[in-house]
Amino acid sequence: MDQTTMPASDRTEIIQTGPLIAHAADQLKQHFTVHELWKAADRAGLLREVADRVRGVAAGGGHNRVDGALFDALPKLEVISSFGVGYDHVDAAEAGKRGLVVTNTPDVLTDEVADLAIGLLIATVRQLPQVDRYLREGKWLKGNYPLTTSLRGRKVGIVGLGRIGKAVAQRVEAFGLPVVYHGRSRQPDVSYPYYPSLVDMAADVDTLISVAPGGASTHHIINAEVLKALGPNGILVNVGRGTVVDEQALIKALKDRTILSAGLDVFEDEPRVPAELIAIEHAVLLPHVGSASVHTREAMGQLLVDNMVSWFDGKGPLTPVPETPWKKA
Repeated sequence: MDQTTMPASDRTEIIQTGPLIAHAADQLKQHFTVHELWKAADRAGLLREVADRVRGVAAGGGHNRVDGALFDALPKLEVISSFGVGYDHVDAAEAGKRGLVVTNTPDVLTDEVADLAIGLLIATVRQLPQVDRYLREGKWLKGNYPLTTSLRGRKVGIVGLGRIGKAVAQRVEAFGLPVVYHGRSRQPDVSYPYYPSLVDMAADVDTLISVAPGGASTHHIINAEVLKALGPNGILVNVGRGTVVDEQALIKALKDRTILSAGLDVFEDEPRVPAELIAIEHAVLLPHVGSASVHTREAMGQLLVDNMVSWFDGKGPLTPVPETPWKKA
């Protein structure tokens, strides 16, 4: 008898830390007994009540940090299935030390985020939101919109050449633009020129696209020095994590015209975006919508569910993160 046909009282119990797309949330409830932690009036009380029964956590990005405190509260925990390719809301290193497995949802969102990155780049370079507002406000009747900068002649440096970074690079190449990259190390199977120094790369390009993950190792790596090196024709696009960019340094660089513009889908303290940044007319700001299509979010939710089901069927995780590698016995 599989879990979908078991009485609810006999099913494996899991914690869901925050809302998920309905498609995924409904499937979790078909397979498991789900305790919705974010709805609990007494979160600590719920955890005490289910501590000896909960074996899994379904974690939505940005909902309640999944860390040692939660692991301590759930001594029977085995697996954390996280929604999203980024999992900086989960202390995966600590999970690994405790023998817990963490999974994420890579690949299924690669194309969507890469598409958005290119759309955001074009919108920033050609000032599409500003041009749209110009027409809607009736200003075209008084004269043409001023000429904008162009993609032509630009050189693109990608920060973080993972799955999404490579997909972005392929799209950039289709526009006829040269691509270089910076990351923790050179990738032997990649032909793009590699820069071990982000400052040096910024000085040699005029467009930075950041797809870097969050975490301590990437915190504020795009700082005032990098922005100064990028220069007055420079454009920064960030579709990775907001913490990669020193937001205050970016605001100053935009105000002072140290760089030309920025297109941002992610921010340091989402959903709180600094008023100073919002007031900068020549920046393009999106509310973290890189993977936000029905098709892709459902695919991400399905992979979250599939990871959880596979684990409790004894088949192991489908997409474990590097900090918690798993090999079938």
